[in-house]
Amino acid sequence: MAELIIHSEKIKENIQYLSRYFKTHHIEWSLVTKIFSGDKTFIANILSEDVMECVNSVCDSKLSSLKYLKKVFPKLKTIYINPPAPVRVDEVIDCANISCNTSITTIKALNAAAEKKDVVHKIIIMIELGELREGIHLEDLASFYEAVSDLSHIEVVGVGSNLGCMFGVEPTEENLAQLALSKRFISETFHKELKFISGGTSITLPLLENGLVPKDINHFRVGEAAFLGICPLEGEQFKDLHKDTFELHANIIELIEKNISPGGNLTTTSKSQNSGRKNVERSQKSYKAILDFGLLDVDKNDLQAEDDFLFVGATSDMVVIDVGNNQTASGGVKYCVGDTIKFSLNYIAVARLLSSKFIHKIYV
Repeated sequence: MAELIIHSEKIKENIQYLSRYFKTHHIEWSLVTKIFSGDKTFIANILSEDVMECVNSVCDSKLSSLKYLKKVFPKLKTIYINPPAPVRVDEVIDCANISCNTSITTIKALNAAAEKKDVVHKIIIMIELGELREGIHLEDLASFYEAVSDLSHIEVVGVGSNLGCMFGVEPTEENLAQLALSKRFISETFHKELKFISGGTSITLPLLENGLVPKDINHFRVGEAAFLGICPLEGEQFKDLHKDTFELHANIIELIEKNISPGGNLTTTSKSQNSGRKNVERSQKSYKAILDFGLLDVDKNDLQAEDDFLFVGATSDMVVIDVGNNQTASGGVKYCVGDTIKFSLNYIAVARLLSSKFIHKIYV
């Protein structure tokens, strides 16, 4: 079974570093925990009490994750970052102190659910700034706010935006200024001071470092930088954060010299490729190694191998690589059955591997 190596202390240090960093910039931040899907072992190993003391709140897109986090940390402030489905409003009220919203219908349903439980539920109104994910149009903010601000068990505590997650729209000083203006608009029009202007994520960190984030932006939602140490805009390390927090170790379970090209008639459903080699004859051979993970676990495009070889193809539970003549520069044997191939991982790879029941997780 392939292994996901999790460097617990490095992740903890990243979270603590970010806490100090945001404090120096007078910004509140929430740890986005959706990468580990509420995994109880991950929470026990990473989210220790000393780490959670550094976090103002946590965000997640899975209600089951927030529910378990609330069970472990009853006083923890939680934010549900997906627009809720109306059918799930009772669960949202139970496990989230705050939710991010774009639908008046849903907010009214949240109000009814909160009234039944005799609580006031806080909401952040999400604004569309070009990413075409969740968010109302800025020109609709006045009518939207007016429709929900007087609900008896709802409190509008902020506005927010989401950039860079789907189409990769880059946050800029200009588009964040639009979000900051919405705070002033609400203040001047409705005489309401919003607590949160939630406009920052991992992708916004370089702007903050360069002093280009408008001062009204006072809340960041950060996951990738905390867990992988990078800013996703360029995939580069952010300041002194650790990048080497996760590794995939795959085992070679077969290593045999085989034809470079497959034999027989190929179906149109094939997901494999011809080793990246052009103009090869069917009789030409190279060594093929089979690794013990597959498409059910992770997409090979989200992996970066430690060594140089060619991906041949993948099935649900195996990946085949082409290691050429399987020789080192000095002429020795490079790989054997039982050897480990190491991969570094991007955010999506880590999220998928953590949720896979076919990958062994090892905390170091």
